[in-house]
Amino acid sequence: MTIPAGIYHLGPDTATLAVRTGRTGAAAKAGHDLLLHVTAWEATLEVGADPADTRVEVTADGASLRVQEGTGGLQALGDDDKADIAKTIDDEVLKGQPVTFRSSAVRVNGGGLMVEGDLTLLGTTRPVTAQVTIGGDGLITAHAAVRQTDFGMKPYSTLFGALKVADEVAVSLVGTLGPGPYVPPPG
Repeated sequence: MTIPAGIYHLGPDTATLAVRTGRTGAAAKAGHDLLLHVTAWEATLEVGADPADTRVEVTADGASLRVQEGTGGLQALGDDDKADIAKTIDDEVLKGQPVTFRSSAVRVNGGGLMVEGDLTLLGTTRPVTAQVTIGGDGLITAHAAVRQTDFGMKPYSTLFGALKVADEVAVSLVGTLGPGPYVPPPG
């Protein structure tokens, strides 16, 4: 790990928390692969001198996902389409509920960290693993795959089920921790 031990905070001002969806079904060509940004969230990274003493906590507002782009599909997504998708996510998929992740174990994995923890979606908590890298310049990247059905979620579908959001979505975080300030952990 290339950053000093301490407590770091991330949010929309210093990082991007994104969700990428895919599409399946007989009418998949009609739909879009989406890039969504979470616009209201915060993360705390408590870096220990030993990676095993490192902790991560992320809390996101489930009603704050916004479509950044839609690729594929028969026609481009307009602003009204993007607003409708955000409303559907809020009303039918995440139902405006908070999303949380709390690490349970952190270990060195190659040039980065493997962060294991508990993700809570719609009141269901399941284990998720994220690969995290922290560069010498303070650049932090994290990637995890989440299967909606693991959380009791039925992937969104339309056109009588002929167009569905793929069960697995990709979650990523990219941001900058910066050179400081940091708060040394107690003890």
